[in-house]
Amino acid sequence: MAQGTVQVTHTGTSRWRRRTGEYASLAAALEAAADGDVLTVAPGTYRENLVVQRAVTLRGPEGSPGSVRIAPVDGVPLTVRASAVVQDLHVEGQDSAAPALLVEEGTPELLDVRIVTRSAAGIEVRGGARPTVRRCTVDNPAGVGIAVLDGGGGVFEECEIVAAGQAGVAVRGGGHPRLERCRVHHSSGAGLSATGEGSALEAIGCEVYEVKGSGVQITARATAHLTDCDVHRTTADGVTLDTDAVLTLADCRIHDIPENAVDLRSRSVLTLTRTSVRQFGRNGLSVWDPGTRVDANQCEIFDSTGDYPAVWVSDGATAVLDSCRVHDVPDALFVLDRGSRVDVVDSDLSQVRNTAVSVSDGATAQLDDCRIRDAATGAWFRDHGSGGTLSGCTVDGTQTGMIVTKGADPTIERCTVTSPAEAGFYVSAGGRGSFHNCRVTGSGGYGFHVIDGCRATLKKCRTERCARGGYEFADGGGANAGAGPLVEDCTSDESAGLRSPAQETAVATASQSSGLLGAIPGQRTTEQSPLVTAPEPEQPARTSKAVLGELDTLVGLESVKREVRALTDMIEVGRRRQQAGLKAASARRHLVFTGSPGTGKTTVARLYGEILASLGVLEKGHLVEVSRVDLVGEHIGSTAIRTQEAFDRARGGVLFIDEAYALSPEDSGRDFGREAIDTLVKLMEDHREAVVVIVAGYTAEMERFLSVNPGVASRFSRTITFSDYVPEELLRIVEQQAEEHEYRLAEGASEALVKYFTAIPKGPAFGNGRTARQTFEAMVERHAGRVAQLAEPSTDDLTLLYEEDLPELP
Repeated sequence: MAQGTVQVTHTGTSRWRRRTGEYASLAAALEAAADGDVLTVAPGTYRENLVVQRAVTLRGPEGSPGSVRIAPVDGVPLTVRASAVVQDLHVEGQDSAAPALLVEEGTPELLDVRIVTRSAAGIEVRGGARPTVRRCTVDNPAGVGIAVLDGGGGVFEECEIVAAGQAGVAVRGGGHPRLERCRVHHSSGAGLSATGEGSALEAIGCEVYEVKGSGVQITARATAHLTDCDVHRTTADGVTLDTDAVLTLADCRIHDIPENAVDLRSRSVLTLTRTSVRQFGRNGLSVWDPGTRVDANQCEIFDSTGDYPAVWVSDGATAVLDSCRVHDVPDALFVLDRGSRVDVVDSDLSQVRNTAVSVSDGATAQLDDCRIRDAATGAWFRDHGSGGTLSGCTVDGTQTGMIVTKGADPTIERCTVTSPAEAGFYVSAGGRGSFHNCRVTGSGGYGFHVIDGCRATLKKCRTERCARGGYEFADGGGANAGAGPLVEDCTSDESAGLRSPAQETAVATASQSSGLLGAIPGQRTTEQSPLVTAPEPEQPARTSKAVLGELDTLVGLESVKREVRALTDMIEVGRRRQQAGLKAASARRHLVFTGSPGTGKTTVARLYGEILASLGVLEKGHLVEVSRVDLVGEHIGSTAIRTQEAFDRARGGVLFIDEAYALSPEDSGRDFGREAIDTLVKLMEDHREAVVVIVAGYTAEMERFLSVNPGVASRFSRTITFSDYVPEELLRIVEQQAEEHEYRLAEGASEALVKYFTAIPKGPAFGNGRTARQTFEAMVERHAGRVAQLAEPSTDDLTLLYEEDLPELP
């Protein structure tokens, strides 16, 4: 396109100046203009490096957005050093070492500017500049979207960072911008990033999503304040704080995060008010290191998609939860390590699959006027030095109300446990604890169950309607024989009244409970049953034939389907031979799955478990998925505990260990992964019928893993290889997704998808089926952006996906 002319409307009153003038270049027009003049740029492409040094207005023609392109070959296309107005321009840069639009001085206004560039930064603000940037768009896959540096500031309103090769918005060197109603998405780094002392970021009503790093990253003494913001669909953590960072979140929503929703370390401080955290793959709040602190008020943490505690506090960190709700999570609150502390006030912990509150390794928990409902265990003080106080709390609908073990010594006062399936309060293995004015009602077991001669103290406690009795004090013998609890002014509704501990000891060997300590890591006993009584195995909802039918509907995987069917046939025939009184061939059920990510390994493992349950080989057939981080601890001895706990969760089902080769790295040295392997091998030997173990990972890495661990290799019957999907199979996955979500592929879209999947790089980042689903999601998003512009879209408009909706190749 040819370069146009620039019309300058002068505002000066001197009779020696013309009111208007036309210039052949922007540089000439800028040179001729004075403060207050308006430069109207004709449509065209201007290969100039512009510097605005006067308070002029530089704009494109009205009604023709995008018709003026500032696109020099290199350098900074547009530099602003005055309180000018820049409006309706399209800026393109090609210099990876320079920004596309640089604001160095003044308080300029940038309005409706679109920046499509491959520059170091789309917009860079530095020094004393304080621009107001409204309705601007930045698309910069080569660098930062917006960079505010070296004391720069400004206000950014209704701006959109469409794509950034690094951070969407980066603040450092004392920069301090304010973002209002902005959108940051599809960046390859953090969505919002602030680093360095004096750097500050304020965001109001903003949205950060579809980023490959953290949604918000605050580090190295920087501060930030987010109000009414959404952070979702990140690849890494939702919010990350590190090294004395300070962040305040008010009325924000953090959700759909595959990793930690919020992770903070190294003396960082986070304040959350009326903020929700949901659908996170690891911890909702992950808090580490001395001096690190979280204060949450009126917040909600719920709907975990992983198998990790919702709130994790360790290594001397502190967390305060006031009037919060934590629900629908595997575990609600884990606090561990000496110096770590949590204070929970007037909060609800409910719908917790395992333990609501776990205190271990010398940590402390203080709970006041809290409500715990529908959990396997209400609170568990696990070991020596672990303690704290629970005051005025209610625990309802748990398996066991509270557990104290291995030297832990909490104070429990004015707490009520209602309708536990097992004991209300359970003390064993050297646990202590003081229980004052506590009450147990409607227990399916004992009210207070104290064994092993534990020196607990009970004062003014009361039990009612406990199925096995209000109090059970069973002496475990040995060094603790004759010790027992101290009991004062305790009552029960049992007609026989409360026997003294001395009387109880005399009948301990005869009346000892079936026990609750079996699930406590490290406890060895042949007489006691697990802590949480296993429910009666549910009858499988589907027959093996029905499950195999679902397997057949999966795209591709033909060799995998044959292998699973062969295994199923062997198990079924073996079962029938046994029923006929014949010997059945021994069929080892543990498997190795090899192949790239996204090839359906987890899905097939889930179906395999359901098949085994339908055949009566497994009790439940559920799937417990773990990786190295779930099995390997940071301290000596903790790995065996973690591995045991994972194995126990999988009892009656399938333990699926993804990337199992990471347990045996090539440069293992003193790595604790070997301890996990040894523990797993022994558990597989001791409990052959209880759990089916599937190890999975890349083909080459799994071959190495099995070759260096003969103990593991000997326990697996066969290896099933999951091949990469071919383009036609990836197309079929997209078609299935479209059908499920009521979309259709327009004519030519299927062929375009095959070409797309053929051309897409097949490196380590290639996700097979996951890539197909992500491609469909990207098409739906681009379709939405296109159809949203239509005033009255038809049904075809709303459902048809076209070739143009395909994303660009990565």
